[in-house]
Amino acid sequence: MAGPLDGINIIEFAGIGPGPFCGMMLADQGANVTVLHRPGKAPDPRLALSRSRKLVEVDLKSAEGIEMARKLLRDADGLIEGFRPGVMERLGLGPDVLLADNPGLVYGRMTGWGQYGPLASAAGHDINYISISGALHAFGRAGEKPTPPINMVGDFGGGGMLLALGMVSALLHAKTGGTGQVVDCAMTDGSAALMAMIFDFHNLGQWKDERGVNLLDTGAHFYDSYETSDGKFISIGSIEPQFYAQLRQVAGFAEDSDFDAQMDPGQWPALKDKLTRLFKTRTRAQWCDLMEGTDICFAPVLSLAEAKNHPHNVARQTFVDVGGMQQPAPAPRYSVTVSDPPKRPA
Repeated sequence: MAGPLDGINIIEFAGIGPGPFCGMMLADQGANVTVLHRPGKAPDPRLALSRSRKLVEVDLKSAEGIEMARKLLRDADGLIEGFRPGVMERLGLGPDVLLADNPGLVYGRMTGWGQYGPLASAAGHDINYISISGALHAFGRAGEKPTPPINMVGDFGGGGMLLALGMVSALLHAKTGGTGQVVDCAMTDGSAALMAMIFDFHNLGQWKDERGVNLLDTGAHFYDSYETSDGKFISIGSIEPQFYAQLRQVAGFAEDSDFDAQMDPGQWPALKDKLTRLFKTRTRAQWCDLMEGTDICFAPVLSLAEAKNHPHNVARQTFVDVGGMQQPAPAPRYSVTVSDPPKRPA
């Protein structure tokens, strides 16, 4: 069976990070994605962010290269580009030109600050974009400085993934009688959108505007990671009363009345100290034997190497071999439209 985006043709201008991630997501769902790259600068074919594409060398500094790109885009459904605002316009490949060539084109633009605003032309990286959205302020432990969650929230969650959603939404609009349009995807906007629930909590007075003292930010003793006796870590997420009760039972605290104060933030530090001492009495494997697969809401904290071999991930084929390298498999899964397995770019 063909993937759900079979027959959709996307032209991706080569870049780094969120743009290629969007291209990967669309290709994984069956779209035909062609990457235009500079002479001698083809994307590394070993990488997940390069897979399942057709590679075409184009010199955008030449008139011939620009005309080649325009020709390809006249027959395309969508475009992905991640240059600073104004670059595509200076190349003669801006939205006005390309939408005149192809009125049904979905023109996807991936930037950190967006196409307009006081910071639009400034340089930046994920850490900067999630700073002004309020996201970075929320990541970290009490009394410590903000901790960037690598580049998951800006580049990928609030950037490439959001652009993929925007592209598919605009493609659906164009395919159902609408026209092409520009999709302005800014990581500042996307990372703010990812924080929607936390902003809700804050607006309702249920979230303190400081790190490490709230329900989901390591403030609570029942929602945190803990070190085990062998220097490894486990994670606990026993929020609901029935899950918390099972944690207490298995951990041996069912009769300890201190743990009755589950939702009293004033008691969280003392209860966390008790759990910290407890979890250091056994190895990670021993805690897995006791808790994994129960309703405690438990999981071992696995390294990148370990994650590939966890039985659950193996059963679901969460990682696949592409040209001899283990990569995360395409997601999500479909019951009818199944894309071809990912492959190295051609």
